[in-house]
Amino acid sequence: MVMSVYNGAATLALTIEGVLSQEGVALELVVVNDGSTDASGAILDDYARRDARMRVIHQENTGLTRALIRGCAEARGRYIARQDAGGDLSLPGRLERQYAFLEANLEVAMTSCGARFVGPEGEFLFAACQRGDELQQALEQSNTKKIRGPSHHGSTMFRLTIYETLGGYRPEFRVAQDLDLWMRMVEQGRCLATPDILYQAVWAAGSISHLRRQQQVLATEAIFQCRDCRRRGESEKPVLDRLAAGLAGPPGGWKTPRGLVDARFHYFLGSILSRQDPGAARRYLRQAVQLWPWHVKAWVKLAEIALRPVK
Repeated sequence: MVMSVYNGAATLALTIEGVLSQEGVALELVVVNDGSTDASGAILDDYARRDARMRVIHQENTGLTRALIRGCAEARGRYIARQDAGGDLSLPGRLERQYAFLEANLEVAMTSCGARFVGPEGEFLFAACQRGDELQQALEQSNTKKIRGPSHHGSTMFRLTIYETLGGYRPEFRVAQDLDLWMRMVEQGRCLATPDILYQAVWAAGSISHLRRQQQVLATEAIFQCRDCRRRGESEKPVLDRLAAGLAGPPGGWKTPRGLVDARFHYFLGSILSRQDPGAARRYLRQAVQLWPWHVKAWVKLAEIALRPVK
């Protein structure tokens, strides 16, 4: 299993315990400490001293993609399972069941399990599940707006041999590195999902999807352009070079005010929770309008909750 950590001390022990408590498989946990400035490094070293299955790599901060490249290069098992930090959990039985699935289906390059998503306070938001070749079909879409990857990056397990044949994660993809890998992997073998919810992900402020949405759009467009190049037998290098240049810095057009970015995050949580937990929804929606008073959707959603009949 491969994981990257950057300043994740607050929840790191919980995530590590979820991995090391997995049963039914011989596992190694390769963790890249990507330049953390908090207590993450000390926590990792303490676990590594107590459990020989864990290996820690300390390095200067390079970002998630390069950290994963290094971690996967150090992996020694036949399969690589991904795990994210930030409080995410591999639930009991995850590794054993995914390992058995790949062992029984030799044509499968990558598999993913279902994931449940929780908010910053642990409140349940939603579950994402796929069955069988739904994942395969989603990765073979020709429309960037319809493409869908696994339930979560951290829910996946894939064959090391195929990962190495493909060249693994590519450093040009500072974001969307997972989708780039999956869309190349689906060309080498089947990508099948199981519906069992075996992973829990925390939907937190500060995530890549939260802060770098526009860069993800640019990377997704490049992923499709690269696929077209492969189908035509052309070099992908021009596309990769353009992407690397485009993601190298924060162009002015991407500087959405941070208040608006954070307001959108809180609105998202509030809108999801509006039916199942109106009290929590109101808290998030109020935070949204405090951060960005002109967030019309948040005001509307607050009004809808206020006018809703009390059951």
